[in-house]
Amino acid sequence: MRKVFVSLFVAILSLMLLLTGCGGGTTTPTTPPPTETTPPPPAEKIVIGLQAPITGDFSAEGQWAKQCVEVAQDLINKAGGVLGKQVEIVVVDDGSNAKDSATAAQKMISQGLKEVIASYGSSVTRPAADLYDKNKVVSVGYGCTAVSLTMETQRPYFFRTAGRDDTQSEFFAKFAVEKLGAKKIAIMHDNQDYGKGVADDAKKFLQPSIDAGTTEIVYFDAITKGQSDYSAAITKLKEIAPDLWFFTAYYNEAALLIKQAREMGFDVTFVGNNSVPTPDFEKVAGDAIKGTYMLNEPMPQFLTFPESKTFMDAYKTKYNELPGSIWAVYAADALNALCAAITKAGTTDPDKVAATMRTMTDAKGITGPLMFTDRGDRKNIPYYAYLYNNDGKLELFWPK
Repeated sequence: MRKVFVSLFVAILSLMLLLTGCGGGTTTPTTPPPTETTPPPPAEKIVIGLQAPITGDFSAEGQWAKQCVEVAQDLINKAGGVLGKQVEIVVVDDGSNAKDSATAAQKMISQGLKEVIASYGSSVTRPAADLYDKNKVVSVGYGCTAVSLTMETQRPYFFRTAGRDDTQSEFFAKFAVEKLGAKKIAIMHDNQDYGKGVADDAKKFLQPSIDAGTTEIVYFDAITKGQSDYSAAITKLKEIAPDLWFFTAYYNEAALLIKQAREMGFDVTFVGNNSVPTPDFEKVAGDAIKGTYMLNEPMPQFLTFPESKTFMDAYKTKYNELPGSIWAVYAADALNALCAAITKAGTTDPDKVAATMRTMTDAKGITGPLMFTDRGDRKNIPYYAYLYNNDGKLELFWPK
């Protein structure tokens, strides 16, 4: 019986092999050819870093910058990306301070990134810019305006989409004297790179009027950043009685100063510099903002370029509001500038991208043409004075 079973098994096995060899079987291979089933490798991406103050004193600016860059990224990718590749953004928090800024830069460098958007605040940007430059990483600042960043040290890989403080200070001197007719001017800063730089430059540009005897700086001093009570500084200002008060630091302190000043009956003409007019300033200062003047580059709601409309429509669709500050929009334009340079250079090689950034003339951004000097400064940045009207709304005041 066993012999019969074995013979039958061998016969059946032989028949199966014969059918398979003749191609008559219907069984498909368990492992199909790689060309039929193996998916293609994912498309290579162009990775660009965003260093921003996601936490800390300037976290609002960091969040707006992140949102603006992501909207710009979406628009770029929907249009086909860069060099046929999709753009990916890697975000690293610098905590709104210089120490964490250096750590954030090291993280970007360790990941092998060659192009980075970084950052808000001149004091915060400086250590990161040094590290990026040392490691041949192209970095584009978006809210760092200190003149020294480009003029005291040559950084071949550093650029910025924002204007410089001396442009703002020169505009302030003209606005204060020619438009407002100020005679006694108080200038208050916070001893940080940004605030002190604007104050020093304002003093320099006021010097011709001072020499002519038509204008006097009656107060030039600093407050301590991060305090909650500025009544002592305000009392001192009241005693001096200036007819114009120029504050050159950030929106957190500006909101408390103007609110406390109005509560103390100090109704002097207040002029805030370009870091002041933000939703957070408006929220904290409340009705005290009415009648105050603000200096700034073109604010988001006043931009008129075709690229501005496309971007603002996309941003409003996603977030149901406009960006909170021009600096966040400059972060998006930092991405636009980098992508334009990479496209024109045909590579992400930092040497070629940096060289292209200095020579390109046809890159269009949300805030206008994206062109840079040999030192990395943005070319042709205009300035305006804005007024918070009686409804607490910001309107263009001068020049119109």
